[in-house]
Amino acid sequence: MADAELLARIQVTPKIFGGKPIIRGMRIAVEHILGMLAAGETAETILKEYPFLEPEDIQACLLFAYRSVTGEQVHERCGLRNPDEVPARCVRLFALSL
Repeated sequence: MADAELLARIQVTPKIFGGKPIIRGMRIAVEHILGMLAAGETAETILKEYPFLEPEDIQACLLFAYRSVTGEQVHERCGLRNPDEVPARCVRLFALSL
């Protein structure tokens, strides 16, 4: 799967976790998966614990982290002052021009 396809799995939805990057619109934050991997969990264990996730979701989280630490802007964090007035620019899929 190409990088752009993987990163399209990562979304920012201001009404979910205050705009933190999440996986495919679900209430699973990228940081949660990265934290589990950092703590020594394997991708296989994570997939068993979260059967709705796919191997590509974990790969997308790792790619997102890699792109983030290399200085690429792969997301736009949008704070919520009024959740009913979410700017259109904050509700989007990640789309990188590679």
